[in-house]
Amino acid sequence: MAQQRTNSAFERLTDRLSRLPGIGRRSAQRIAFHLLKASRDEAEQLAEAVLAFKRDLKVCGECGHVTESDPCPVCADPDRDAGQVLVVEQPSDVASLEQTGVYRGVYHVLMGRLAPLEGVGPGELNIDRLLSRVEGGKVREVILGTNPTLEGDGTAMYLAEQLDRRGAKLTRLARGIPTGTQLAGASKAVLSDAIQSRHAMGDG
Repeated sequence: MAQQRTNSAFERLTDRLSRLPGIGRRSAQRIAFHLLKASRDEAEQLAEAVLAFKRDLKVCGECGHVTESDPCPVCADPDRDAGQVLVVEQPSDVASLEQTGVYRGVYHVLMGRLAPLEGVGPGELNIDRLLSRVEGGKVREVILGTNPTLEGDGTAMYLAEQLDRRGAKLTRLARGIPTGTQLAGASKAVLSDAIQSRHAMGDG
């Protein structure tokens, strides 16, 4: 009876990498080749960073932000306005908006945006928790802060339909943010203007 062939370390790593979102087989092989040529110290630092990430970081049960405590510092802050929720795509958007020092409400992190061609539907995003927060009755305004891109606008329209049925006041960050710009790449001044000049959904 022939002995079963054991996958090599390269094949095992490539297989694991290819399971990550947005990483196909070819990209996984390129990453594996890079790590093969890297020093042992660099590879060990990467491995330790991944382990520390899993060990130390959590997802806030309230807003979905990546944090080292649950609830996150923003949700746990009694001085923040819990009735005003700013919805963003990624944790990096929270960091960018916090730098402005203007916004004093709380956040909700979707962990992505709707992208049907990439297989990202409502079920893959942190949407159900947002709807539950609104249905809880403590949220008086939801500010849609998805990026001004085709996918971001599509996500905002979907959320607006869902939230409108639940009676929440809806506003959208102002278009001081140029179309196609990522929030994480916008300046503090632009983000500050967008927050202060937000408008009701449907106002144009």
